[in-house]
Amino acid sequence: MTTQASTGEPTPDETAPKASNMRSLSRALEVFAELQRAERPQRLSDLARSCGMSLPTTLRILRVLQDFGMVSQTDKSYRVGPAVLPAARSFLENNPLVVFSRPILQQLATQTGLTASLYTRLGYERILVARVDGEAPLRYDLPLGKRLPLTSGAGGKILIAATPPEELREVVRFAVAAGYEPQTFTVEELQSRLPDSTADFAYSADERATGVHSAAVAVPDRAGRRTESIALTSPVEAATEATVMAGVPELRRAAARLAELLEGSVY
Repeated sequence: MTTQASTGEPTPDETAPKASNMRSLSRALEVFAELQRAERPQRLSDLARSCGMSLPTTLRILRVLQDFGMVSQTDKSYRVGPAVLPAARSFLENNPLVVFSRPILQQLATQTGLTASLYTRLGYERILVARVDGEAPLRYDLPLGKRLPLTSGAGGKILIAATPPEELREVVRFAVAAGYEPQTFTVEELQSRLPDSTADFAYSADERATGVHSAAVAVPDRAGRRTESIALTSPVEAATEATVMAGVPELRRAAARLAELLEGSVY
């Protein structure tokens, strides 16, 4: 009898369960992300439709997430569960991006009188990581951890300002699917919003929120990617466009300082 020597490579029978497990994990995270975007509790049918999954599959995922405290159920609606709080606390207390940015944002807000915010890119969205209020409060409540679009607002646009058209198409597709933009939104429309390719800052007015304008720069990354941005924001009645734009040099210095600190960390 002959035996086949092992090559050390997994066989198809061995890789199939792993692929299936990763697919299940990916679907669960997709459902969880959809709950994070929602402004209110979601019904099973709404989640299934948003995620493009069947009702039985979505229900199985929700039950697993409930077992781990990631999801809570009230009547027939689902929302993010309490297990996210320890994870959020660990991130806010231990992540170098947050720890290093706090004094930098505080100084930036003090120097300019404007609200200073730090965003990090997550896929085709951005997340508010830290914020220090300026002299004039903003008209809206924007909690830490809020998922926001890349397609509107200076803090999002600067992260995709140098993005090639093929990736911008994916950004547009996601923004429409997530409800950030109308069904008619196009790549050409997005490109018209973005700053010139030679500019190192972005400006927005009345884009994501009415009566608010902001300027933002990207935080330099050791690999040359744009994954974080720092923005200055103000209600229009509290600061003019010229006032906001005058803060761009301070934004550049703040972004460079944060990049320097991150370079020396394990971030």
